[in-house]
This record gives sequence, structure tokens and C-alpha cells, in this order.
Amino acid sequence: MCRIAIVLLGAVLGLLAAPVHAAWLSRAVDGIMGTRIFVELWAEDDAKQRGEQAIDAVMDEMRHIDESMSVYKPTSEVSKVNSLAVQQPVTISPELFKLLTTALEYSRITEGAFDITYASVGYMYDFRARKRPTEQQIQSALPAVNYRHVLLDAATSTVRFTQPGVRIDLGGIAKGYAVDCGIDILRARGFTHALVNAGGDSRVIGDRFGKPWVIGIRHPDHPDQVITRVPLTDSAFSTSGDYERYFDEDGVRYHHIIDPRTGHSASKVRSATVIAPTATRTDGLSKTAFVLGADEAMRIYNSLADVDAILVTPDGRILYSKGLEPAGQPPSSPAGH
Repeated sequence: MCRIAIVLLGAVLGLLAAPVHAAWLSRAVDGIMGTRIFVELWAEDDAKQRGEQAIDAVMDEMRHIDESMSVYKPTSEVSKVNSLAVQQPVTISPELFKLLTTALEYSRITEGAFDITYASVGYMYDFRARKRPTEQQIQSALPAVNYRHVLLDAATSTVRFTQPGVRIDLGGIAKGYAVDCGIDILRARGFTHALVNAGGDSRVIGDRFGKPWVIGIRHPDHPDQVITRVPLTDSAFSTSGDYERYFDEDGVRYHHIIDPRTGHSASKVRSATVIAPTATRTDGLSKTAFVLGADEAMRIYNSLADVDAILVTPDGRILYSKGLEPAGQPPSSPAGH
């Protein structure tokens, strides 16, 4: 996932219009879920202590989800599933059962482009070490990549795998889920203007006192350039890109978004931003375009009433879903122009 630039336009004007003895509270913590977690909220003068405690609670929830769902932690619940589910049904927590159910739903919505069993091949990649599997290793592991190999039993709250070699990885949806959990915590504590961000996945509640939150989407090749900006209120957004976890070798870019059909890095777009009511939804849908291509992905995005998207193609065009075009955006334009 990329680090989306969150451009807070109009913040100064918003603060001038806000109560005098209130303040924005914010905190960033690195290393949770392999990324930076950032929380910002508006606290009235008598709520600053409660605001700090609420941020503490969000960070604690993020750590809990990381401990439960990270494939890099051998004691996590997901690691336990990967070790045992091919041999027998594994009883799992209601939280993991619900998220697996959601993940399989997005596999159906995206016609298999989103597939948590990609990890059956994906675990052989190490982007920091510039390591990738051989074609023989990929072909040997591919039969295990199919979300239909994951069977959930609601009556017993169990999961099992029907194919040897199946592994799952919730990295494509767990951060969005964690962001939603953070927002739920802030709302439950009475905060109505806030942002929770985990890497490329974010969600905002409320606005900035008459000014919307504005997201800036970075240029795939130039991290200091913003190719377009979108104002948001009470929305979530996720950006996936081929420029965060990757290495280049012999003119080919190997990155972390794996095509479940081929076992290779999916390269049909350079960047995909999805906007929807929840971050679980945006996270689960933002990889689709890399696998299906811009046209097929836009067909899916445009069929979902609560979803919008912005794609950057390999040839540098910026494509907008139908819901964004009436706001004055052309159907496509060259990146950086």
C-alpha cells in the first residue's frame, strides 16, 4: 500500500471558524501493521484529555489487529490458520470469521481479482531482499490460489482449506478494517471530526469546520508531485500503487500486488484510488484494477452505487469513475497535467 498524501486545504480558515478553546490533536506511530498509523481529531477544550485517551485506544486496537492477523507473526491467528486449516477445520474468533467472510465477498465482487489466497504464491516474494520465485515455483504453487479453496462454517465458526498448499494473507484488507475500527472507537467516544490513516488506507468523519478534507494522490514516479486532489467528507479512501514495495530487475518491476491468476506482479495500472463509505470496502477493492485492467475495473466500480475510483494507467492517463465526472473531472487526462 502506498502512503497517500493527505492535503489539508483550508485548515487555517477552518480553525478560525472553530471554537477558540478547542484544538486539533494528532499522533503518528510507526511500525504497527508494517506502516505508520496517523490519527487526528478535533477536541473541545474540556475534551483534550479524552481525545488523547481516544487516540491511545485507536493505537491499541491497531496493535491487537496486527497481533491477530499478521502473517509475519507466527503466533497470530492467521498464522495458526495457515498452519492447520489444510488438515482440519480451525475454530477462529468472530472477528476473523467476519473479516474472512468479507474478503470472500470481495473476491466474488471483483471476479477473483481480489483473492487472499494469493499468498500461496506471494509468500515466496521478498521485496526488501529482491527475491522472487522461479517460474517453476510459481506454476507449482498456482493450483492453491483460489478463494474457493477457503470454506467457512458459520455453525461451528471454523475455516478449512480444501487444497494442499493454500495460504491466506489479509494484508489487502486488514488495514482498511483496522481504520474502520479506529473510526468506530472515536465515534463511540463522541468525536465527530477526525481522520484515521494506516499507510494508504484512510477514513474521515465530519469535515474541517466548513472545509472538506482534501486528499492528494501522488504521481506514481514522482512522490513530491500530486496528480489530482479530491475533497471528502464522511468517506474512506484507499490508494494502491506499484511504487511502494517493489524492486526492478532487467526492466521489469516486481511489486507486492500479485495477480492471483498468474502469480506475477499485476501491472495493468500504476495506481488505483477507491472512495467509498468504509475503509474495509476501499481497501478490498483498490487492487482490482491492477489485475483486471482499467476498463474492466471501472465497469465494476461503476456498477457499485457507493464506490468511486481514480486510476493512473501505464501510459500516464488519469481515469475517473462516473461519480467523479460531474464534479468537473474529464473522463481521462494525462498524469501531471
